Amino acid sequence: MCGMSQPPHNRTSASPAPARPDASMSLLTHVMDHSLDEGYAEAAARREAEGTAGLPRTLKAKLGLAAGLVVTAMVVTLGAAEARIAAPVLAKERQELIDRVERADDRAHGLERDVDRLRTDVAARQRAALKQPGGGQGELVALLAGATEVRGPGVKLVVDDAKGASSGGGGKPRESSGFSDTGRLRDRDMQKIVNGLWQSGAEAISINGQRLTELSAIRAAGDAILVDNRPLVPPYEVLALGDKKRLGTAFQDSADGQYLHVLQESYGIRYALSPADDLRLPAASSLTVRTATPAEQQKGAS
Repeated sequence: MCGMSQPPHNRTSASPAPARPDASMSLLTHVMDHSLDEGYAEAAARREAEGTAGLPRTLKAKLGLAAGLVVTAMVVTLGAAEARIAAPVLAKERQELIDRVERADDRAHGLERDVDRLRTDVAARQRAALKQPGGGQGELVALLAGATEVRGPGVKLVVDDAKGASSGGGGKPRESSGFSDTGRLRDRDMQKIVNGLWQSGAEAISINGQRLTELSAIRAAGDAILVDNRPLVPPYEVLALGDKKRLGTAFQDSADGQYLHVLQESYGIRYALSPADDLRLPAASSLTVRTATPAEQQKGAS
């Protein structure tokens, strides 16, 4: 007897539960749910149990910052206090230096006024002496000695170093001069120029306002040119009184004038010579006579 077949059992009658949306992010979910590592949590719990948990870190940081601010404030306050104490001392020292400089300037101006007054007195006495018989020669002597200011026609010679001249002492020596080829004017160059002007007929000469006399010395100190121990700064302005036409021509044709031309051509020394209708030369700053003494006037001399 055939039994009737039973209907198959439906395995899918009970539907499974739906999957979580974050099932694929289990690692990220675990990290978010357990943000603190178990080891750190255990250590914190152990310190709390032992009573060594201490203050929270945020409070420690605040206390440390406060302590640092207090120390900084103390340092700034001490610095300001020291500066306030030292300021009057520095101001006093500065004022003392200013007062010393001002007093020195006043003394220098006073000495200059005394020198001018004495020069005026000497000039007046000289004029009075010249009025005496035979005193006419004294005016000429004072003129030639550079003791009086002079003015008149002449030539103006401006001499300057070569462009970009070096102050060093190296290089080839100039022929028959022993000076280095640096493009700078030397003391012996200036000596030749002045001697050439004297020989060409100059009656009075000054260099950068320094009157030359028979006692004047032109020397060198390093690379600087000295006139009566006073340094000169280029360009050098040489004023020479005399016949402006003949003096300039005679100097250019002289050996010393040709020497200056060679300095220009060979070493780049610059110069310009021009006639002048009215030049003014000051009196010599110092006239020291070491040997000469006034001669006694003979009896009966007129």
